[in-house]
Amino acid sequence: MKIWLDGGLQDSESARVSVFDHGLTVGDGIFETVKTVDGRPFALTRHLDRLTRSARGLGLPDPDHDEVRRACAAVIEANPAPLGRLRITYTGGHGPLGSDRGEHGPTLVVALGATSRRPDSTAVITVPWTRNERGALTGLKTTSYAENVVALARAREQGASEALFGNTAGQLCEGTGSNVFVVLDGEIHTPPLASGCLAGITRALAIAWTGARETDLPLDVLERADEVFLTSTLRDVQAVHRVHDRELPGAPGPVTAKAMRIFDERSGHDLDP
Repeated sequence: MKIWLDGGLQDSESARVSVFDHGLTVGDGIFETVKTVDGRPFALTRHLDRLTRSARGLGLPDPDHDEVRRACAAVIEANPAPLGRLRITYTGGHGPLGSDRGEHGPTLVVALGATSRRPDSTAVITVPWTRNERGALTGLKTTSYAENVVALARAREQGASEALFGNTAGQLCEGTGSNVFVVLDGEIHTPPLASGCLAGITRALAIAWTGARETDLPLDVLERADEVFLTSTLRDVQAVHRVHDRELPGAPGPVTAKAMRIFDERSGHDLDP
């Protein structure tokens, strides 16, 4: 595998990032995961715009979009895959062992791994931990991801592929790596950004293409929703057939199935919407 590290392609086995990189020592970094289809990235412009928003939220220098695009193109060309997970990581760079940043400048890494299409439906759980909708990192896609690692491990233990969080106000928020939508009386709803959820790229496209409404939702809406689905870069739109012990028979339901069809059609016609 070839990866991009600080200005050029390198073999993954020989590429090295400093053990003092702030992304490693204190989680001072941001990232994006981009889907590639037959060697072309999907929604790359939107992902780069969010990368910049996250950088500004952490106080990192704005990433050079031209450089990141060159890096993505080089990595995609060097690692052919019908369906791929392109990971862009941008950290605070070499720094001291504490929380203060160094003066060496940021680190940019781009890597790609082959992946496969997700199943049409999946199982989810909720977890007892909360998202802080008023936190310093709220809405930023940072490498400080340990909370998600713990929650996803809990989901795997219970035969699910995703864990859903509420926020400190008891409202439905998001998954470890996905946004969540519910269908109530034939209408699609999803938590607003004020709930503390990430401004997902697929979430924004699903709202625009399906007419979904942003609504404050209690966490227990999952106990009565007619249908539930997730969105993310690699899930696209994915139905939920079980929430904890509650089965949602026939998933994907009619509203979710239509949303899946619309997303597949629209994303297939425009790779950079």
